[in-house]
Amino acid sequence: MHQAADQVAAKSRRPQWEVADVFRTCGPHYRRQHSLPHAHLKVMRAIERCRTAALGGHVEKCDRCGFERVSYNSCRNRHCPKCQSLAKARWMENRKAELLPVGYFHSVFTLPHELNPLVLCNKKTLFDILFKAVSDTLQEFGADPKHGLGGKLGCIAILHTWDQTLRDHFHLHCLIPGGVLSPDGTSWTHARKNYLFPVKALSKAFRGKFLYLLKKAFKESRLIFPGKTSSFASTRMFARLLNQLWKKQWVVYSKKPFAGPENVLDYLGRYTHRVAITNHRIAAVENGMVRFRYRDRRDHEKMKVMTLTAEEFIRRFLLHTLPDSYVRIRHFGFLANKCKERYLTLCRKALHCTQKPGNSSPMDSRSLLLHLTGIDLNRCPHCSQGTMYIVKILPLNTPFIPYPMNSS
Repeated sequence: MHQAADQVAAKSRRPQWEVADVFRTCGPHYRRQHSLPHAHLKVMRAIERCRTAALGGHVEKCDRCGFERVSYNSCRNRHCPKCQSLAKARWMENRKAELLPVGYFHSVFTLPHELNPLVLCNKKTLFDILFKAVSDTLQEFGADPKHGLGGKLGCIAILHTWDQTLRDHFHLHCLIPGGVLSPDGTSWTHARKNYLFPVKALSKAFRGKFLYLLKKAFKESRLIFPGKTSSFASTRMFARLLNQLWKKQWVVYSKKPFAGPENVLDYLGRYTHRVAITNHRIAAVENGMVRFRYRDRRDHEKMKVMTLTAEEFIRRFLLHTLPDSYVRIRHFGFLANKCKERYLTLCRKALHCTQKPGNSSPMDSRSLLLHLTGIDLNRCPHCSQGTMYIVKILPLNTPFIPYPMNSS
């Protein structure tokens, strides 16, 4: 059922080209030419097999007109462009129950590109440091009365590792309720309507905390320095890198606040469960070249087309493979998983919020799709009157069946 529910956020017209086409046509050659880690091979294999007979599936039939269709299973890999809609929809439904009747702010914390080679060799360690530095910075500013608040802040932080052209660009998107809960949990202090914290001060604090944690990781021998990063392995060269990073102005970007919680989830949906590139951005995969659309932020957000060799496209895509089981969406402060139920109750009481939290009871895949989009996958697409029911289960590596496919 998962492959059907992944249509939640899909556009009505199936893309002509997909990331899977690049991997299927050029992946074998790429694997022969490059020694790849297991994590990269796993991602490539999953995307190549996604919604094909290799993963099995089922045949459905209409109880009225006899129409039949085949649905092949999805890979459900979190790096696959076709397999994030269901996970995102479920996550968003659960967040509805946590929304507060306040304005929300969106801040972005970005690492300097000088750190990129080191991050790529130490993803888990450096990502953990990034989350820790951002969380500590925001909590510190929220607790300091001189910034107009003086209480416990809440935050949802989402890790992104790419820019529009698939290059490495490590940053956290942070969604922050506009206010804090008092230390005793009895009152709420609202943030300013159009201003949360001064970004220059945030930037300096973020830089200091990150570099402190990075230096600590080096002293504790928790970093590795293979290949081009080998020069940083010495104490003297690592100190030089830290000094260079300290002199650089780090980027913290604060966007305009939302008018209210009703707009938050739609916006948040653009960032959660996103992968490096969607299939709808790929314009062509031909003759060993890949053309894809991107937004040029340096040229007034104009949409442009970039052409890369398939080899370079695959290399860039695989840059964004996350460590196994790594959690890229995290909650801090009064939204932290271990305590948010208690704190959110206090927040609503302090805000005199009488509206009950939204219902986040679990739904099966098809019910969730119907609830969110009005699309009923149990309804026959041919006669629009009958109900589709499963008549056959297809095992793994099923030979191709020439029935109409249920595609995204």
